Amino acid sequence: MANLPPSHYPDIGSLGEDLVAQWLQSTGWVILHRRFSSRWGEIDIIAEHSGGGGEQRSRGAEGRIPNSGLSTQHSLLAFVEVKTRSSGSWDTGGRSAITPQKQAKICRTAGMFLAQCPEKADYSCRFDVAIVYCQRISKNLTGVTANQEALATSSVPGYKFKLQEYILAAFDSSIDNG
Repeated sequence: MANLPPSHYPDIGSLGEDLVAQWLQSTGWVILHRRFSSRWGEIDIIAEHSGGGGEQRSRGAEGRIPNSGLSTQHSLLAFVEVKTRSSGSWDTGGRSAITPQKQAKICRTAGMFLAQCPEKADYSCRFDVAIVYCQRISKNLTGVTANQEALATSSVPGYKFKLQEYILAAFDSSIDNG
């Protein structure tokens, strides 16, 4: 069988991010930006949730805890890193790919976002990680398979996506980049 051109295959990473963005919106989040990039790196999803007073807080992009006297009418920003992997991936479903260096890049990029949106600079911020599993499905698949319950699912021809895990405040921005 001939190799098909790359344009024939879906962009698995984008489809995983689509699933996470849709799930966040269904749980009350507003998506502010997708694939926000700066010279430091890229953030897959930046989302805002109003009334974030009861939400878990983490340090902001500058290593400080923004608005520690937060009342319930203030918003929370989530900088979300999405890892889409097939089962049996070498990096434990994407968790190992979020190295301290990657975390530092995300934190710096979050700082750039906050500099561009000064009206959000005092919001509480956290850094979340979404783990999405992608499974190639065969037209001849007839068996029943047991699997872990997913937070959300979606599919495109030939592939099924499952949001397996959403890790709140997966890392802190006070990373020493030494």
